[in-house]
Amino acid sequence: MATSAKMHADETDTDAPLVRALIRAQFPRWAGLPVTRMASAGTDNAVYRLGDGMAVRLPRIPGAAADVAKEHRWLPHLAPHLPLEVPEPLGRGVPGEGFPYPWSVYRWLEGEDLFDAPVTDLHAAAVGLGRFVAALRGVDAAGAPVSFRGGPVATRDEGVRAAIRDLGADGTHDADTATALWEETLRLPQWQGAPVWLHGDLLPGNLLARDGRLRAVIDFGGAGAGDPACDTMAAWTLLTADTRDAFREAAGADGATWARGRGWALCFGLTAEHHYRETNPVLAAVAHRTTVEVLAEFRRTG
Repeated sequence: MATSAKMHADETDTDAPLVRALIRAQFPRWAGLPVTRMASAGTDNAVYRLGDGMAVRLPRIPGAAADVAKEHRWLPHLAPHLPLEVPEPLGRGVPGEGFPYPWSVYRWLEGEDLFDAPVTDLHAAAVGLGRFVAALRGVDAAGAPVSFRGGPVATRDEGVRAAIRDLGADGTHDADTATALWEETLRLPQWQGAPVWLHGDLLPGNLLARDGRLRAVIDFGGAGAGDPACDTMAAWTLLTADTRDAFREAAGADGATWARGRGWALCFGLTAEHHYRETNPVLAAVAHRTTVEVLAEFRRTG
């Protein structure tokens, strides 16, 4: 599994004894099962394996606590429509034993995240992920919450420009090229359609592979309705120049959506590397790679 990120001051620490106490108090039928912490580069939740067939997921920060109710409400609604496996909620915990947030028990999904186990057939993964994005977009979004990346990427302008300034000053990225692409992104026409379902965070750490093939998508904490562009961000966070077209075709992304998605990829790459380079080297490396891919494409194609 991926190396764990360093904790921030506002994060709540957890350990196996706490998880055992929570299970014993709230789900006594599972109290005798072993508890094993799973290393993760994720920033919002701590994950423990419970026995052979379940996972316990505990929010590490206040902002992730609200995602518990959202996942329990919407994952059963979404799952039947999707071509890849997604988490299945089995139990919804409440604060207790000194832990301040709601928490969840899910069915265990076998596989390794793509931080640790890259797929062996990236073209097949591109097609599979594109079909997932298209299927998710097609689910009825009536009553869906708003995704945290569901609005215009322009709302991230201040953070992107700060990242360009700092990462350009130390030579990490070409500030002039990044600025040109960002300003082009800000001029793009915005989504005019009805909000659609999107995952919002299709990073390698939220994708699981088994036997070298993409099998599952996890962490729907950022899921909700909005502009579908941000889910095309995976074309640059995960894929390569020779597999992006396969993803785009399978996802059914039009030109404007694709262009906005590239802007979202630039936004994620710059701001995540800027924010996490000292505290989460795994996520910072994904962000760096994303920006490199985006800027290289912009130089080639404009």
